[in-house]
Amino acid sequence: MPKKKKVKKSKKFKTVKKIKNTKFKSASKLVEKKTSITGQDEKPEIKKVKKQPTEKRVYNLKDYVVYPKHGVGKITAIEKATIGEIDIQFYKILVEKEKLTLTVPINQQSKLRPISSINQINKCISILKAKPKIKRTMWSRRAQEYDQKINSGKIYELAEVVKDLNKNTDIIADQSYSERQLFEKAYERLKSEFEAVLKVPPEDVQKKMDKALGRSKIIEDNV
Repeated sequence: MPKKKKVKKSKKFKTVKKIKNTKFKSASKLVEKKTSITGQDEKPEIKKVKKQPTEKRVYNLKDYVVYPKHGVGKITAIEKATIGEIDIQFYKILVEKEKLTLTVPINQQSKLRPISSINQINKCISILKAKPKIKRTMWSRRAQEYDQKINSGKIYELAEVVKDLNKNTDIIADQSYSERQLFEKAYERLKSEFEAVLKVPPEDVQKKMDKALGRSKIIEDNV
């Protein structure tokens, strides 16, 4: 009989321990819930944005870039200014052909593109060698399309305009005033990018382009 009593006592002791453990766990869960609720009620601190967001591309001083509406330019300075408690960085870009200095904020540099690679220049030369494609539409409409291509900033479209408007002649009568203006604008834009990429004198670039366009004969005749 005494042995049976001892067994009963040990069983009771174990059950008590289990109850205590479950109580402790439930209490800890309640504490966790309370802390999470109070955390949700707390309002996060709103900090003012004092720095200008930047894009991934970073240009350096003396880098050549292309601004679609103005062509090739050179970064002459990277400056800072504070406008409305916001620090803004911007590029100063000199476009020599137009004698113009542009101010472009760094967070708006999606308008800029780096100058082309040598492979892209070689592809442009092959475009210049191809036959011109002249649409049978009114000149006013074509002129608008050419102007859009020139200001697109895309070098292949620029080369296409030069190719299509090239008349292989310097005789003014063979080309209208507006045609000649668009041709010269596209030609000079393309030439300036060739100069920046190839790093050769303007005379050599002109010879290279005129040879591809079949204009070298005109120069020889004039000389």
